[in-house]
Amino acid sequence: MKVSVCMAAYRGERYIETQIRSILPQLHADDELLVSDDAPGGETQRIVRALMAEDARVRYLEGPHQGVVRNFASVLAEAQGDVIFLSDQDDVWLPGKVEAVLREIERGACLVLHDARVTDESLQVTAPSFFALHGSRPGYLRNFVRNSYMGCCMAFTRAVRDKALPFPDGLPMHDQWLGLTAERCGKVCFLPQPLLLYRRTGENVTGNASTLRQKLAWRLALLRALLRS
Repeated sequence: MKVSVCMAAYRGERYIETQIRSILPQLHADDELLVSDDAPGGETQRIVRALMAEDARVRYLEGPHQGVVRNFASVLAEAQGDVIFLSDQDDVWLPGKVEAVLREIERGACLVLHDARVTDESLQVTAPSFFALHGSRPGYLRNFVRNSYMGCCMAFTRAVRDKALPFPDGLPMHDQWLGLTAERCGKVCFLPQPLLLYRRTGENVTGNASTLRQKLAWRLALLRALLRS
C-alpha cells in the first residue's frame, strides 16, 4: 500500500524539520510526504525545500491561504496514496507508527485513530495517554457531541478521503468531519498504543479554547453538512 503523509504548515520553522525527520524513516521508497505551506516565502519553505533536495519523497506545496481546514483540504486533494496519514508540523512520530496503523487498515479498518503521549514544548511527557486525558472513545453520536478525532493521530483510506472531500463550508475542524465520515462508511479502529509525541506549545489549533457561541455555531454547521452528505 502506498502511503501519503499530508502535513499542513503555517510558520512551522521551529519544529517542522524534527517532525519530518521522524516521519521519513518510516516511509517506503514510493511513499510521499506532502507539506502544504499556508505562509510561503519564509523559513518553513526554505527548510522543506532543503529536505526535498535530500529526499525525493518530500513535496512542497503552496497552501490556499484560507486557514488550517482549507489547507488540509488542499493537501489531501493532492495525495496519491492508498492510505493517508495526517500530520501537524510540531509533533514527533514514534518508531513503528506507520507499521502499526497499516496493520489495522489491513484488518479492515477504514480509519485508525491512535493514542499519543502529551508533552510540553521540550517533549517532556505531561500525560502518558491523550485517550485517557480526553476520554476518547468511538461512536458516531458521541463524537458529534464531543470530538475524539485528532488529526495528528489519524490515518484513513483513500475511499474515506474521496467521501469527505470537498469539505463543506463552516466546518469546526477537518478531523472531526473525517472521523464522522469514516464512522458512517466503514470500520473505525481506536488503537490504544501511543504512537506520537503530541507537543503542546500554546499555539496548537486542536485543543484550544473556544466560546460557547462558537461551539454552537460550529456544531450547527457540522450538523447541516452531515445531513447533506
